[in-house]
Amino acid sequence: MAAAAATVLIARIPTTNVTTVTRCSALPYLPRRLSTPSFSTSVKQFPEYRKSLFQTRASSSEETSSSDPSELFTDLKQKWDALENKSTVLLYGGGAIVAVWLSATLVGAINSLPLLPKIMELVGLGYTGWFVYRYLLFKSSRKELATDIEDIKKKIAGTE
Repeated sequence: MAAAAATVLIARIPTTNVTTVTRCSALPYLPRRLSTPSFSTSVKQFPEYRKSLFQTRASSSEETSSSDPSELFTDLKQKWDALENKSTVLLYGGGAIVAVWLSATLVGAINSLPLLPKIMELVGLGYTGWFVYRYLLFKSSRKELATDIEDIKKKIAGTE
């Protein structure tokens, strides 16, 4: 039955010639390209100064990522062996993963409510505006923010 319906539908579809299709657009007709250039030929069309920029960026990124994976693993193993409270580190790591998962679930639930995401955006914009006015607009408040950040760093590092 389904095959018969498919053949009936195919037989009823009118055929149109590609050249007789009318266009309903305000844009002018552009002629077709005879051949599309591949990536390798389009790169050759860049001026010389653009090529030098690409080469400079490639060489600088190579220099920064010249670490050996075996060195990384040995360094991590040495740091892990030097830890005294391995269970505490695992507990904090697991707690951080659970906290990220819970926050993602909470944000997804809030996002599914109809009006709440727009209200949260307004709250975020308001807080951002207040923060800029309070801490970033004036020089004295920027210095205060810098000292607060340094104090927090000292508390986290335990040097205070």
